[in-house]
Amino acid sequence: MKTLVQTTRHHAEHRPDHPAVRCEGRTLSYGDLHRESNRVAHAVQAAGLTPGDRVAYLGKESEHYYEILFGCAKSGTVLVPVNWRLTAPEVSHILQDSGTRLLFLEDEFATVVDKMPTAPPETIVALGESYADWKAAHPATELPQSATPDTPVAQLYTSGTTGLPKGVVLAHRSFFAIRDALAREELDWIDWRTGDIALIGIPGFHIGGLWWATQNLNAGTTVVALRAFAARRAVDLIRDLGITTACVVPAMLRMMLTEPGVTAEDFTTLRKTVYGGSPISEALLEESLAVLDCEFAQIYGLTETGNTAVCLPPAAHVPGSPLMQAAGRPYPGVRTKVIDDEGRALPPGTVGEVCLATPAHMVEYWGLPEKTAETLVDGWIHTGDAGYVDEDGYLFIRDRIKDAILVAGENVYPAEIENVLEAHPGVAEAVVVGAPDERWGEYVHAFVVPDPGQRPSPRDLHTFLVPRLAGFKLPARYEFIDSVPRNPSGKILRRELRDRFWSDSARKVN
Repeated sequence: MKTLVQTTRHHAEHRPDHPAVRCEGRTLSYGDLHRESNRVAHAVQAAGLTPGDRVAYLGKESEHYYEILFGCAKSGTVLVPVNWRLTAPEVSHILQDSGTRLLFLEDEFATVVDKMPTAPPETIVALGESYADWKAAHPATELPQSATPDTPVAQLYTSGTTGLPKGVVLAHRSFFAIRDALAREELDWIDWRTGDIALIGIPGFHIGGLWWATQNLNAGTTVVALRAFAARRAVDLIRDLGITTACVVPAMLRMMLTEPGVTAEDFTTLRKTVYGGSPISEALLEESLAVLDCEFAQIYGLTETGNTAVCLPPAAHVPGSPLMQAAGRPYPGVRTKVIDDEGRALPPGTVGEVCLATPAHMVEYWGLPEKTAETLVDGWIHTGDAGYVDEDGYLFIRDRIKDAILVAGENVYPAEIENVLEAHPGVAEAVVVGAPDERWGEYVHAFVVPDPGQRPSPRDLHTFLVPRLAGFKLPARYEFIDSVPRNPSGKILRRELRDRFWSDSARKVN
């Protein structure tokens, strides 16, 4: 299999009755997934969309999400999963920027669309009875299609240093390249077995969730979709459904381990846990290894790299080993290099910007050729992360060059928050940094220079931001200062402010 179009066809032929997706007591077999995604493809085409058009999904996880994903692949359209935690202006930007023509919408987010400052897409399909009726009117046969591994199939939005999220366009190959590389070399760093039952802990609007789901569906396993992550619910599903593999961010591990009443007995069926999205503390990793008592694999990558490009395999997870601080080593066919400010490759052990060359890399930033050219250079993704590679090829991440803040695995960029903060009449200037947080990895800390004539309170600022920014982007703390530190050329010394919180840490990410 080389495209998602082939995935459901293959499994419908070989294991039609095997459960593909389970969600809240409902089960969709591989035969069902194939037929229902065929209906979606026909319905999308009947709605007037053509290959390359954008189709958005604004809703929580469900079996419908996967029907729509494969339906888009079969119709040649591109799925745009929208983060349901975003506010109306943020959702509006994504729908407008992508040129979405068809929106699948869950009822609980209808008010978000109603509040958008721009007109909604020309066609909206409500998820529920309307959706069932909408697709039922169309045949379950396959459409003729010409998808290749390089055909775009998904467009995920990631926040950017300019303050507006960018659409990362991914082709079918992004969801096959790493798995194929592992299979060629017969490596079991991460493996998928047809008898597996896989928990999708990361939402499908995030590359980690979408990648993990497609890997399991490509392999013919059973995917268990959480509507939204809740620690108690996740633990119960692992125990009651006999879940064998899971993909989570470190904050999710911490929440499950600290959930009252949870014991090692709840995790006896787990054979492998894949984690990533943010660095993990050694203490949390050691506790997770002891309680879950299964293999662990850490993954590192970006939306721009099609998710994982580097892996710390299970064999390297030895408490006390220096490798416990590593992000991992590249998969077969993936290359790493570390460069200085002039773009020159640095020797092992020297910190610089991490660059990754992977066959799963993005096609482009949608509509942003200059930004694409800055990030994707001669096949190399410039990550914006600072790190080094040791003599054995292991990558260690030490800091961030592009100022991103990682809140429970979500990238939050200061510029976006600063732009909104400075729209408040009582704010003369604002600088946002990430500070270490035991539960979430990092929290957003806002330094605010108040306007001389109107000094807002933290409550005032919070109230102002709530309708304008998603909850995970909101500052947890505000600190009022007289002026922002700058260098002689006027550039903000953001690192000087950030280092107050990280002076005792060797690694400037958490």
